[in-house]
Amino acid sequence: MRQNPSFAMTDVAELRRIIAANPWAMLVGRDENGMTASHYAVLLDPDREDLTIVAHVGRPDERILGLGTQELMVIFQGPHGYISPGWYGGVAAVPTWNYVAVHLSGVPELLDTEENLRVLEHLVDHFEGRLTDPRGMWVPPNDDAFVRRMEAGTIGFRLTPTRVTAKRKLSQNKPDDVIENVILELRGDGVYANAALAAEMQRAHDARLSARAAVE
Repeated sequence: MRQNPSFAMTDVAELRRIIAANPWAMLVGRDENGMTASHYAVLLDPDREDLTIVAHVGRPDERILGLGTQELMVIFQGPHGYISPGWYGGVAAVPTWNYVAVHLSGVPELLDTEENLRVLEHLVDHFEGRLTDPRGMWVPPNDDAFVRRMEAGTIGFRLTPTRVTAKRKLSQNKPDDVIENVILELRGDGVYANAALAAEMQRAHDARLSARAAVE
């Protein structure tokens, strides 16, 4: 992803927020046959406060991704959507797409069986915990033999990124009144209404206004 300084995201807390809110990630690696993109749920490492992530892949994806032997790129896609030039008012303009994306790259550390089990349990609990009647990984009718058989079909990994590229393209290069009108359109009921993107734009816009006020 080509970086643009005016759209760069560098705040670790904000990057962690995007990763946590968008756990369905794309893993990009390669083997002797070329590049492969796989899709898995990826979580922040609960024992770390940086951008370290944990996840698993199903066999034989570890081979086609070159897992543990070379750099892996993990892509998180935040809110995104179409922006009409008509929302800019009576000025020359073209359509665009606003979006938030985080790319983490590094060589993953492969996990042993017991640590992989802990990561898998954390993954299940993370999502099941939102339900009124959650079903944990070890809850019957799952038994120890079943869980360990399922684990054996996976490879867990931890990745502490050595390269981070994150971009928040949310009309920051437009005047305040244009940004506010784009947010209004996204909050509306039109065919391109997008509440999640509107909320992300509002968050970024409020932060810029606060930063500007602090130096005035």
